Amino acid sequence: MIDINESVMQFLLAFVVVGPLLGAAAALLPAPPGLKGTSPGQAVLRHGVTVTGAVLIAAIVLALGFDHDHPSKMQATTDISWIPALDVRIHLGTDGISLPLLVLTALLTFLCALYSYSKPPSGPSPKAFVALLLLLESGTLATFAVLDLLLFFLAFEMVLIPMYFLIARWGGEGRTRAAWKFILFTLLGSVVMLLGLLLTGIKAGTFDMVALATDNGRSLTTSVQVIAVLAIGIGLAVKTPMWPLHSWLPDAHTAAPTVGSVLLAGVLLKMGTYGFVRILLPIAPHGFHTFAPYLGAFAVVGIIYGSLACLALARQGAKGDLKRLIAYSSVGHMGFVLLGIATMTPTGVNGALFANIAHGLITGLLFFLVGALKDRTGSTDLDTLALPSPDHHPSTSGSAAPNRLQTGAALYGRAPRLGGLLAFGAVASLGLPGLAGFWGEMLALFGAFRPGADLSRPAFLTFMAIGAFGTLLTAAYMLIVVRRVCMGGAEQEVPKLADVHGYEFAAWTPLVTLTVLAGLWPRALLGLTDPAVQQLLAGGTR
Repeated sequence: MIDINESVMQFLLAFVVVGPLLGAAAALLPAPPGLKGTSPGQAVLRHGVTVTGAVLIAAIVLALGFDHDHPSKMQATTDISWIPALDVRIHLGTDGISLPLLVLTALLTFLCALYSYSKPPSGPSPKAFVALLLLLESGTLATFAVLDLLLFFLAFEMVLIPMYFLIARWGGEGRTRAAWKFILFTLLGSVVMLLGLLLTGIKAGTFDMVALATDNGRSLTTSVQVIAVLAIGIGLAVKTPMWPLHSWLPDAHTAAPTVGSVLLAGVLLKMGTYGFVRILLPIAPHGFHTFAPYLGAFAVVGIIYGSLACLALARQGAKGDLKRLIAYSSVGHMGFVLLGIATMTPTGVNGALFANIAHGLITGLLFFLVGALKDRTGSTDLDTLALPSPDHHPSTSGSAAPNRLQTGAALYGRAPRLGGLLAFGAVASLGLPGLAGFWGEMLALFGAFRPGADLSRPAFLTFMAIGAFGTLLTAAYMLIVVRRVCMGGAEQEVPKLADVHGYEFAAWTPLVTLTVLAGLWPRALLGLTDPAVQQLLAGGTR
């Protein structure tokens, strides 16, 4: 790690939050002469790569300059009065809980911009696409960096419009309905959440999240805490998404363009679970304690429901969509995150935060891979991918000439590197030990084995058993997908597919590498989160 002056750290965090916003505005301006490139959209797509790359570098330098010996301390803080009458402040900062999410968001957005530069999305103006992508990044990063309740709400809402347009304008079949469903669900949840945030801030006399966490609910009556947790929790649960408020997610993922799906799964879902940890656990502990068993119950129902939905989609003849299957798998994976948070223990919450990062890496990779499969075959239908008919000729590019035929329809034979990456993503998603997906789910289950004080242990032991059964169902549907798409298929002559291109290799390698590193060296992440979680659960008194 490197020693960086505090004022430089403050600038880096401010740039990480504001930089994409300025980049979005610049993307709409005419390109300077000499930078337009060979096509009208080339300059603005390159601009997107440049801005997201600069933000990623700033986030990495911020992480390197972070004081890893004191990860529970808020660092790189900026605190400026904004609306004195309401005591609303522009308050930014990062600790061991938010720093990994900042870096993950910056990384995934850069990889999406890099992927889009070589594979521009089909749809309206690239200018609008890049501007929306950068606006989405700014809102997500701000959500993880702000320390004021009202600013948190503004950042939380800031991502809705860009994601709506990314789905509605650049999405696939059914995109208009999916985009409206996404915006209506999240807006309705956000209205309720705003009421809870206002109630909390007005009753406590401040909207400062650090002060509220240190107070640990002492200035809020139990009844106020219960109402606040219910209201704020509904808004966060919609974004997570928690069963039964999840129904917008499969449609949104199925219709969204590839980069939209990657960002929706990789970072937007984390905004909801981050809010549970940053706001509800420390600010309204008694109210959260009241709802913790119900949150745990909803979490394990989501685990089983998501897994069963995936099994139904994976079976032969079901005409299941692979993007939809991965979307439903997210419902199950986020169930483990919610279960860990519901335990109200350091073990469970650390597991939830680890699972957040692991899910962002693995599911981001899976959506990239499914997008590549659709580009090559024209379909994400599992039956089509597993058993293409002899007269079906998928689109090919590069070295894969249309007249080169190969016996065996399996992806391993048609595009071995692509098939290997899909198999890797699947086994990482099912929680194979040694990869990132294992640790978060295991720690969440361990947290349920011995939940927080005064929580019903028999109930959480039941949740643990159901969650453990859910891991078996996850393994079942992921292995079915691998068998059918990568290993299955009739012995017949089918066109050979183009294997992994250079730009795809560049976009996917960081995700594969970090998935392996996080699985082999979990202490790198847990060493950041654990002291911060310990202090958060103790109300900032440690």
